[in-house]
Amino acid sequence: MTAERRSTRCCIVGGGPCGMMLGVLLARAGVDVVVLEKYPDFFRDFRGDTIHPSTLQLLYELGWIDDFLKIPHDELTTIGASIAGQFFHVADFSKLPTHCKFIAFMPQWDFLKFLAERGSRYPTFSLAMQTEGTDLIERDGRVVGVRAMTPSGELTIDADLVVGTDGRHSTIRERAGFAVEDVGAPMDVLWMRIAKRADDPAQALGTVRNGRFLVTIDRGTYWQCAYIIAKGTFDRIKSDGLATLRANLVETLPVLADRVDELDDWSKVSMLEVRVDRLELWHRPGVLCIGDAAHAMSPIGGVGINLAVQDAVAAANLLTGPLLAGTVTDDDLAAVQARRTFPTKVTQAFQVFVQDRAVEPLLQGTAVTKPPSAIRWLDEFPYLRRFPARLLGMGARPEHIHTPNALPSAG
Repeated sequence: MTAERRSTRCCIVGGGPCGMMLGVLLARAGVDVVVLEKYPDFFRDFRGDTIHPSTLQLLYELGWIDDFLKIPHDELTTIGASIAGQFFHVADFSKLPTHCKFIAFMPQWDFLKFLAERGSRYPTFSLAMQTEGTDLIERDGRVVGVRAMTPSGELTIDADLVVGTDGRHSTIRERAGFAVEDVGAPMDVLWMRIAKRADDPAQALGTVRNGRFLVTIDRGTYWQCAYIIAKGTFDRIKSDGLATLRANLVETLPVLADRVDELDDWSKVSMLEVRVDRLELWHRPGVLCIGDAAHAMSPIGGVGINLAVQDAVAAANLLTGPLLAGTVTDDDLAAVQARRTFPTKVTQAFQVFVQDRAVEPLLQGTAVTKPPSAIRWLDEFPYLRRFPARLLGMGARPEHIHTPNALPSAG
């Protein structure tokens, strides 16, 4: 095992959508950037995989949308829910002022591979797989680099700026000593795959029945299922046994009855701990956190990826000039937080409202015999569906590409 040292203008710790988008945009503008990803590949099952119109619009602005949409995906122009056996329309994306008026469902690994391929076209972009950022390097009160572990040994990266995009369990935010405000979430999510038959009827994205809530995403050959449970109850559910879980799934969505026995081992059930939190301060000299590292989101609305990508675009817009000049100040980093705090708080407030008014009563056993009035209004008055579509599809403050395309790509 040998120690290695390298230097860069910007070291991004975390190769998810936020980190990859930031890395590609900076490299496209001529900034020397290194992205660290601790895993050997991007293949992670049960990651979020909704690419919203706001993110598709960014790809359109970059001139990449046609190539991106050649990747196998599903498109959803409206969102509905089945509540107490009745279907209701909730959001209609077809009227959004965007190039793509739909949500694209695509495995996240395909999205990340696409961004990695685009990044590889720029000479200032470097992606280090199997490289885990483990600590910050500080000098005279300023972060000046990152320590990382690779299969070959320790790697030290000197950097003008370190950006933590390493998710809700961020090492960077912990090492930076950032205080976290817990907004709260009453639920966790069980993810699982269940086979899809060719003659299966189309399913509502969300199904609420008999005090239970199940989300089904059509993956072509299987349903990716998200079963909402009360926070901290997974151990009790496991002790009740898989047979009970299977019975609850069938009671919620009877079409699964002839294949739910595929869940014959708990290894086929993945528990996602839901957290809704945000940092009080996202930065200090030499280090910045964005995306889930700055604000973990609830899965409600599937907006987490897209909010993180918007953070990346805002950070690139605001920091490209200072990075190129080698003059990044704490005021520059504060400008990123100032830009992105409002949409973060608005989105989390919406998620908490839904959690408190709809999800938590359901998890406490309240039987749902009819939908809330707001859902009925959305179903009865189609024009109103544009409002949730805009919030979910574009966000409270959609960003746009303002970074230059300073270097010709290699491809």
